[in-house]
Amino acid sequence: MRELIYLDNASTTYPKPETVYQAMDAAGRMAVNAGRGSYGLAREAYQLIEDTREQICRMLHGEPVAEVVLTPSATVACNQVLGGLEWEKGSAVYVTPFEHNAVMRPLYALQKQYGFEIEELAVDPEAMTLNQEKIQYQFLRKPPAALIMTHVSNVTGAVIPWQEIGKLAEPYHPVVVIDGSQALGLVPVSLQQTSADFYIFAGHKTLYGPMGVGGYVNHHGKKLKPVLFGGTGSDSLNLEMDLSRTAGYEPGSMNIAAIAGLHAAIEEWRRTPEGEWLKREQSLREFLVKSLSRIPEAILYPPLSGETVGILSFGLEGFSAGDIGILLDQEYHIAVRTGYHCAPFIHKYLKDERNGGTVRVSVGRFTTEAELERLAEAVEEIAELSG
Repeated sequence: MRELIYLDNASTTYPKPETVYQAMDAAGRMAVNAGRGSYGLAREAYQLIEDTREQICRMLHGEPVAEVVLTPSATVACNQVLGGLEWEKGSAVYVTPFEHNAVMRPLYALQKQYGFEIEELAVDPEAMTLNQEKIQYQFLRKPPAALIMTHVSNVTGAVIPWQEIGKLAEPYHPVVVIDGSQALGLVPVSLQQTSADFYIFAGHKTLYGPMGVGGYVNHHGKKLKPVLFGGTGSDSLNLEMDLSRTAGYEPGSMNIAAIAGLHAAIEEWRRTPEGEWLKREQSLREFLVKSLSRIPEAILYPPLSGETVGILSFGLEGFSAGDIGILLDQEYHIAVRTGYHCAPFIHKYLKDERNGGTVRVSVGRFTTEAELERLAEAVEEIAELSG
């Protein structure tokens, strides 16, 4: 069997650095419960967790007051942050059209419960960029109570200028939540002197850690209502969650093996100058755009330039996205993602519903130009089938 060409890194990066696998194996064999004992192994596990929190905070250049909460996934983190905020009926909650359902489904459930309004930030539909002039008018018309923005689109790869939009909203003092699931570890981030209150991250994507760990940074120390309840290993006679400590937002046994893998992944990340992986991904994406542009039947979805990461969506005239994905897998052993990518709003701008969404190619650290050239050759051969 031919070697797999893996181009679905936006779903989860693969493979991981070898040090990540080694750290997970070692921690899995230790597998003690952090914070639940005074013996040496439990203290060692606790220290690993605290070191990982510190690593995350340093990566984000967070304020000293910033608090890092570790969760089983970015989706759980979204539910904890959004579910922990105070909501008011009739208030305006702004989102970008690029949001993932990890944000939109919890937000929709909360809207039904509290009666706030969900407003989409204005975009330029041709360039697929946020229209800041129109957004200013939106804020003037309906002042934002909350502003929720993805950092990187998982469909188009666009890097969203959330800092600039946050500045536009500053006069209204909204809660600002950033979904950095496709960004942290790839796109340099500095939370200092920004309006971001919460920054959500996923361990298994651009951080190159394993599944089973994610979290959020509470940057300005805003108190959230608890969403999850249970044991934390301390104050056990008290039936209330102790929210004076980070552990109050982390009930249950921590996934020490996944956290060990994340810790190792960040150590690996530190060996490369910040921003270098992003430059490499951008170069690969540019190569892919040029390669696919030579195919007359190819539909390349914007943006094709500007600030992006290594994610590109495309289609082929005469083929559904799903059919292209099946052919690439079965005939060429190339793994891509097809469909709507858990992003409910963006597709009305891309006008891709007639093709069942897009074919998404997402490169990673281990992707080569030769693999992308092989993909382009495969797509060209598939396009010829329609003739």
